[in-house]
Amino acid sequence: MAVEKSNAERDAENKKLGKLGEKKARAHLRKNGYKIVKKNYVNPFGEVDIIAEKNGVTAFVEVKTRLSDIFGAPSEAVTRVKQRKYIQAAKYYFTGKEVDCTVRFDIIEVFRGQINHIENAFYENGGY
Repeated sequence: MAVEKSNAERDAENKKLGKLGEKKARAHLRKNGYKIVKKNYVNPFGEVDIIAEKNGVTAFVEVKTRLSDIFGAPSEAVTRVKQRKYIQAAKYYFTGKEVDCTVRFDIIEVFRGQINHIENAFYENGGY
């Protein structure tokens, strides 16, 4: 007989899985020459999982970790609402700073332990 998990137990497991995915994503970025500038950057628009830089590009990275594709690909969970929050977070991050870089919005999928880095996963119409 299977014992059902409580919502609190499922939430704790999902949070742990997400943190593990973010750790793998940071390792992947470092291995590919990125400098991690901030992790779990909190602002009035929410939280950005990773802000990383490489070759004059500042990437705002959303990490989605899944063990199953029952609800679709991990990147499909990055809704238009989430994208707008990331764009607003980037604008907030650069407030009062001179922007001398290319700004990019990436998604890193961690699916069954495999990494899929989607560069330029979304953008603001009209440019950043």
